[in-house]
Amino acid sequence: QLQASGGGLVQAGGSLRLSCAASGCSFSNYVMGWFRQAPGKEREFVATISRSGGRSFYLESVKGRFTISRDNVENTVSLQMNSLKPEDTAVYYCAAGRPLLSAITTPDLYTYWGQGTQVTVSS
Repeated sequence: QLQASGGGLVQAGGSLRLSCAASGCSFSNYVMGWFRQAPGKEREFVATISRSGGRSFYLESVKGRFTISRDNVENTVSLQMNSLKPEDTAVYYCAAGRPLLSAITTPDLYTYWGQGTQVTVSS
Protein backbone atom coordinates (compact mmCIF):
# COMPACT_ATOMS: atom_id res chain seq x y z
CA GLN A 1 0.00 0.00 0.00
CA LEU A 2 1.24 3.47 -0.89
CA GLN A 3 0.07 6.63 0.86
CA ALA A 4 0.96 9.95 -0.73
CA SER A 5 0.85 13.31 1.00
CA GLY A 6 2.18 16.84 0.73
CA GLY A 7 0.19 18.38 -2.09
CA GLY A 8 -1.39 21.80 -1.90
CA LEU A 9 -1.77 25.22 -3.44
CA VAL A 10 1.34 27.29 -4.11
CA GLN A 11 2.23 30.33 -6.15
CA ALA A 12 4.44 30.07 -9.20
CA GLY A 13 8.06 29.92 -8.14
CA GLY A 14 7.23 28.25 -4.87
CA SER A 15 8.10 24.82 -3.53
CA LEU A 16 6.34 21.72 -2.31
CA ARG A 17 7.58 18.39 -1.03
CA LEU A 18 5.56 15.27 -1.73
CA SER A 19 6.03 12.14 0.34
CA CYS A 20 4.88 8.59 -0.15
CA ALA A 21 4.92 5.96 2.58
CA ALA A 22 4.91 2.29 1.65
CA SER A 23 3.65 -0.61 3.71
CA GLY A 24 3.03 -4.28 3.12
CA CYS A 25 5.71 -4.74 0.49
CA SER A 26 9.45 -5.25 0.24
CA PHE A 27 10.08 -1.60 -0.48
CA SER A 28 13.73 -1.89 -1.45
CA ASN A 29 12.83 -4.43 -4.15
CA TYR A 30 10.87 -1.85 -6.12
CA VAL A 31 11.69 1.00 -8.41
CA MET A 32 9.73 3.98 -7.15
CA GLY A 33 8.24 6.61 -9.37
CA TRP A 34 6.14 9.74 -9.41
CA PHE A 35 3.59 10.36 -12.12
CA ARG A 36 1.08 13.14 -12.63
CA GLN A 37 -2.20 13.61 -14.39
CA ALA A 38 -3.71 16.94 -15.34
CA PRO A 39 -7.41 17.28 -16.25
CA GLY A 40 -8.07 15.93 -19.72
CA LYS A 41 -4.57 14.56 -20.11
CA GLU A 42 -2.98 11.14 -19.82
CA ARG A 43 -0.94 10.13 -16.83
CA GLU A 44 2.61 11.39 -17.29
CA PHE A 45 5.93 10.17 -15.96
CA VAL A 46 7.66 12.71 -13.73
CA ALA A 47 10.56 10.97 -12.00
CA THR A 48 11.78 7.57 -10.94
CA ILE A 49 14.50 6.26 -8.66
CA SER A 50 16.28 2.93 -8.66
CA ARG A 51 15.99 0.36 -5.90
CA SER A 52 19.15 1.48 -4.17
CA GLY A 53 18.52 5.15 -4.79
CA GLY A 54 21.71 5.42 -6.78
CA ARG A 55 20.08 6.43 -10.06
CA SER A 56 17.22 8.73 -10.84
CA PHE A 57 15.51 9.83 -14.01
CA TYR A 58 13.33 12.85 -14.75
CA LEU A 59 10.87 14.24 -17.23
CA GLU A 60 12.82 16.77 -19.25
CA SER A 61 10.63 19.68 -18.19
CA VAL A 62 11.25 19.10 -14.48
CA LYS A 63 15.00 18.49 -14.60
CA GLY A 64 16.83 20.88 -12.32
CA ARG A 65 13.63 21.76 -10.46
CA PHE A 66 12.46 18.43 -9.01
CA THR A 67 14.45 15.93 -6.97
CA ILE A 68 13.35 12.40 -6.15
CA SER A 69 14.78 10.58 -3.16
CA ARG A 70 14.05 7.47 -1.14
CA ASP A 71 14.69 6.05 2.30
CA ASN A 72 14.80 2.27 2.32
CA VAL A 73 14.79 2.17 6.12
CA GLU A 74 11.70 4.35 6.55
CA ASN A 75 10.11 2.94 3.33
CA THR A 76 9.42 6.36 1.92
CA VAL A 77 9.97 8.14 -1.37
CA SER A 78 9.85 11.90 -1.73
CA LEU A 79 9.64 14.44 -4.51
CA GLN A 80 11.04 17.87 -3.77
CA MET A 81 9.55 20.34 -6.22
CA ASN A 82 11.10 23.79 -6.56
CA SER A 83 10.46 26.68 -8.94
CA LEU A 84 6.98 25.39 -9.57
CA LYS A 85 5.12 26.51 -12.66
CA PRO A 86 1.39 26.60 -13.44
CA GLU A 87 1.92 23.77 -15.93
CA ASP A 88 3.01 21.54 -13.03
CA THR A 89 -0.59 21.59 -11.78
CA ALA A 90 -1.88 18.01 -11.63
CA VAL A 91 -2.72 15.14 -9.35
CA TYR A 92 0.55 13.48 -8.42
CA TYR A 93 0.79 9.74 -7.84
CA CYS A 94 3.56 7.65 -6.37
CA ALA A 95 4.06 4.20 -7.81
CA ALA A 96 6.10 1.06 -7.22
CA GLY A 97 7.13 -1.43 -9.84
CA ARG A 98 9.83 -3.42 -11.51
CA PRO A 99 10.06 -1.96 -14.99
CA LEU A 100 13.03 -2.50 -17.21
CA LEU A 101 15.29 0.52 -17.52
CA SER A 102 14.08 1.02 -21.07
CA ALA A 103 10.49 1.31 -19.87
CA ILE A 104 10.64 3.27 -16.64
CA THR A 105 8.34 5.95 -17.99
CA THR A 106 5.49 3.51 -18.70
CA PRO A 107 2.73 3.69 -16.07
CA ASP A 108 1.36 0.23 -16.89
CA LEU A 109 4.59 -1.37 -15.70
CA TYR A 110 4.13 -0.10 -12.15
CA THR A 111 2.24 -2.48 -9.89
CA TYR A 112 1.26 -0.41 -6.89
CA TRP A 113 -0.17 3.11 -6.84
CA GLY A 114 -0.87 5.67 -4.19
CA GLN A 115 -4.17 7.53 -4.05
CA GLY A 116 -2.86 10.76 -5.57
CA THR A 117 -2.31 14.19 -4.10
CA GLN A 118 -3.35 17.45 -5.75
CA VAL A 119 -0.73 20.05 -6.62
CA THR A 120 -2.03 23.40 -7.79
CA VAL A 121 0.33 26.16 -8.90
CA SER A 122 -1.20 29.59 -9.36
CA SER A 123 0.24 32.19 -11.69
